Amino acid sequence: MNKAQLKELLIQALEHEVGGVEVYTHAVECAVNDDLKEEWQKYLGETRHHVAVLTGVFEAMGLDPEEETPGRAIIRDLGRSLVAAMQAALKAGKPEAAELVACECVVLAETKDHLNWELLGRCADKLKGPEAKILKAAVEEIEDQEDEHLYHTRGWCRELWIASLGMQAVLPPPEEKKDVKTAIGASRAEHAREEMLKHH
Repeated sequence: MNKAQLKELLIQALEHEVGGVEVYTHAVECAVNDDLKEEWQKYLGETRHHVAVLTGVFEAMGLDPEEETPGRAIIRDLGRSLVAAMQAALKAGKPEAAELVACECVVLAETKDHLNWELLGRCADKLKGPEAKILKAAVEEIEDQEDEHLYHTRGWCRELWIASLGMQAVLPPPEEKKDVKTAIGASRAEHAREEMLKHH
């Protein structure tokens, strides 16, 4: 295990979760659909908790949660860019368009988040001793939430776009109704949308 690179991954993951709090704070402001707003408020709370959990991992592993690296600076800039995109969309004054931008920003942020936690899970499996335990506990607590954040928001993004294009959307999306937590589940839910439309 390349410990220096594991530390870099942890630093990026922490910075990304900190940025995620900002992303969700602004996404909630952009949400027009009440179900989506409620969902993002829940994810905002969970993301705040992820920051606390990761900070605890740093402390338990004797790492500095404030350490700066070039990778961390890039993650911070990416997060700020997503926030700036949502702010610009809100200023443009079309609420439905801003909601779509927010959806896309959340999907972009959660794609990286999802990768971070998948990688941390792989590291936890390879590590030995107390470090393995610390990381495994964090991953077990958070991985399902990350899956939900990504797959559900991707579903919202797709359906809101479909609605904006003047086609019949399934809202809340099938991923939400079926409480999807896996890639296979997300794929099944997407395929089930045609059936759901027939029952509307």
